[in-house]
Amino acid sequence: MLDWEHIFATRSGRMRASEIRELLKLLDQPDIISFAGGIPDPALFPDAAFKDAYSDIFSSAQVGSALQYSVSEGYKPLREWIARDVAKIGIDCTPDNVFITSGSQQALDYLGKLFLSPKDTALVTWPTYLGALSAFNAYEPNYDQLSLNGNRTPGAYRDTAAKAGGAVKFAYLSADFSNPTGETIELAGREKLLALADELDIAILEDAAYQHLRYDGQAIPPIMALDIARNGGIENTRTIYCGSFSKTLAPGLRVGFVVAAMPVIRKLVLMKQAADLHSSTINQIAIEHVASRGFDAQVAKIKAVYSKRRDAMLAALDKYMPKNTTWTRPEGGMFVWVTLPEGMDGAELLAKSIATEKVAFVPGKAFYADGRNANTLRMSFSCADEAMIDEGIKRLGRLISNAIRAAA
Repeated sequence: MLDWEHIFATRSGRMRASEIRELLKLLDQPDIISFAGGIPDPALFPDAAFKDAYSDIFSSAQVGSALQYSVSEGYKPLREWIARDVAKIGIDCTPDNVFITSGSQQALDYLGKLFLSPKDTALVTWPTYLGALSAFNAYEPNYDQLSLNGNRTPGAYRDTAAKAGGAVKFAYLSADFSNPTGETIELAGREKLLALADELDIAILEDAAYQHLRYDGQAIPPIMALDIARNGGIENTRTIYCGSFSKTLAPGLRVGFVVAAMPVIRKLVLMKQAADLHSSTINQIAIEHVASRGFDAQVAKIKAVYSKRRDAMLAALDKYMPKNTTWTRPEGGMFVWVTLPEGMDGAELLAKSIATEKVAFVPGKAFYADGRNANTLRMSFSCADEAMIDEGIKRLGRLISNAIRAAA
C-alpha cells in the first residue's frame, strides 16, 4: 500500500477530526439525551417558507439563472438584504461590502488563508470556537491568548509572536453568546480590543453567528459598528464581520456572509474564484426569498423556544449539579459552559456518561488552542425540550457527584 504521509503537505499534519462532528453521530441514537451538537432544532426550520421559495423559483423565468453559474460576490438581492439588516445594528455598508460564502465556516477558512503565513500568530480567546481553530490550523499559525481583562500590553503580544517566528495578524472572537461558553464581551472589552488592534495594526475577525439570538439583557453594538462609528465609515475599519443564516433559517443551505472594507472583499472574491467559483445560486435566491418575507418572525419564533430551553438548563444545573462545579449564564445563543473540579477530565466523563447515563456533551479541552483545561465541557440546549433537559442534567449531575466522591 502506498505511504501517502511523505507526499502530503506539511500542513496536513495539523488537520484534526472535529470532536463535535463525531459526536453528532450520537444524535441518531434514540436512547441518548444529547447536549452535544450546537445545531438548531429542525422542528423550527421554516420549511413551508422554503417550499414556497423553491416553488416560486421553479415556476418563474428566474429558474434559468437560479441553476446557472453566478458571480463570485454573491446574489445581489441577498447582499442588499444583508446590508439593510446589519444597518439596524449600526453596521452602515453597501451591498458591495457584503460577500456571500458557503457557510460562515468557509469565511473562516478564507480569512485564515488571507492573513496567516506559517508561524504568524492568531489571537484567540481561551476557550474559542473549535471550528475556527480547525480552519486556521491549515495555514500553520501559532496561537496566543486574547485577554481583554488583564494587563497585557500590545508589546507583549508582539514580542511573543516575534519569538515564535512571525507577526500577530488578527484577533478572532465571538462577541455575543460565544461558542463554546455562551459569554458576551461587554462594551468596555470591545473598545479595549479596538484599541489593541490599532496598536498592533491587525485585523479583528468578529464571528457573529449568534447575533440574532439574544433572549434577555441589553444589546451591545457589534465591534464593527463601534469601529465604523469611531473611524467614520466602513472603508476605514479593520473589523471583518462574519454572519450566517445557519442558526436562524437553515444550516443545510450553507449560506454565510462577510461584511468588510473593499480591499478585503476584493481578495475574498479572488479566493472564491479559485476555490468554488460561487456559493449555490439557487440556495442564495431561496434564502433571500425567505428572509425578505419573514426573517423577523422566524427569529422571534426560535428565540421564544430557545430561551425557555436555556432557562430549563440553568434551572436544572442549579438543582442537580454538585456545589463545586460552576457554569456560565448566557443571555442568548445555544451554549452553557461547565467547569468541573480540578483533576477531572471531560473526555473520560463523556465515555462514562454515554455508557451509564446515556447523556452526551462536548469535552471542553478541544476548544483550547493549547489543549489544556480538560475539566470543562460544553452543553447545548437547542435540540432538547425542557423535560429532556431536566432528565439529562439530573443524570449528569449524579454522574459528576459520584466521580467527585470516588476521587475524594
